[in-house]
Amino acid sequence: MPRTMIEREPIPFEAAFLACKCFNEYRKRGGSKTSTLPDFIVGAHAAVAGYTLITRDSARFRTYFPSLNIVAPN
Repeated sequence: MPRTMIEREPIPFEAAFLACKCFNEYRKRGGSKTSTLPDFIVGAHAAVAGYTLITRDSARFRTYFPSLNIVAPN
C-alpha cells in the first residue's frame, strides 16, 4: 500500500458532542443548512485536540470555537 501524508484519526466523543452543541446553536441563530455539520465536526476535533485549523471561514470558526488556533489567508 502506498504511503500517504494524510492520517485519519477517530473523532473523540468530546469533539462530536461539542460539534453537535455548536451546530445546534448555529441553527438557532438562523444559520443556513449550507454550512453542514461536518464543518463543525472538523472545528470541534481541532479545538479538542489542540490542533491549528487552516480555513477561509475564520469568522464562523472563531465564533463557535474561540479557543481554536486558526490560520486564515489575508
